[in-house]
Amino acid sequence: MTEPVVLVDWRSDTTAIVTINRPRALNALNPEVIEKLAEALAGCQREKIRHVVVTGSGDKAFVAGADISVMKNMRRGEARHFARRGQRVLHLLSRYPGVTIAAVNGFALGGGMELAMACDLIVASSNARFGQPEVGLGVIPGFGGTQRLVRLVGEQRARELILTGRRFKTDEAVRLGIVLEMVEPGEALDAALGLAERIGANGPKAVHYAKEAIRLATELDLEIGLQEEAEYFGLCFDTVDQTEGMAAFLEKRKAEFKGR
Repeated sequence: MTEPVVLVDWRSDTTAIVTINRPRALNALNPEVIEKLAEALAGCQREKIRHVVVTGSGDKAFVAGADISVMKNMRRGEARHFARRGQRVLHLLSRYPGVTIAAVNGFALGGGMELAMACDLIVASSNARFGQPEVGLGVIPGFGGTQRLVRLVGEQRARELILTGRRFKTDEAVRLGIVLEMVEPGEALDAALGLAERIGANGPKAVHYAKEAIRLATELDLEIGLQEEAEYFGLCFDTVDQTEGMAAFLEKRKAEFKGR
């Protein structure tokens, strides 16, 4: 029986691990993987999963890129359609209501780096390798790399990384602000789960509103962004969690958040 190309491990009522499972192909993204990833995210949302950790099967690659064997004979229209399909799924990931964390092991190149950048946070092992090497294949990043990388590192550095196509190590990815934390080989998944646990100690509604407000900082004028922040701040005061959180603080006890 053929193994599923995307696995979902329901770790708890609040946390799931989504694994790209094509280790022989270094977890390369093909149309089937893209479709199954969309289904996995929809399933997590239905189950109201608050923390989604995305990783790759095996220790060689997170995702080594989009599948070149699928792309090599594409014509213009097919390629545009393939890019838009990938972009739509990574958009779903970037707008997921809960927190998404990439646990990167090994290669995160091309579409793999784009997949990681679509997550809210990235934790990577010291032996991970990042890069947008598409120009070396005669194409450009097509799953959001030209847009998300600029937002993470600025225009000039994004130009250098994309136009040279060079690969770089995790320590440089941390310095550039692409990766949050570097850990020892084999520890990325546990580190990502630990990060999800720390986030999970806070009010779920507040985490969601904070995530949305932070996202708007890259999309809106400062004054409009501040107005939106105030709106989200106000919305928190309609929640049970705000009442519980402040009461617990004043009573010097641990808050018991309900996500309402």
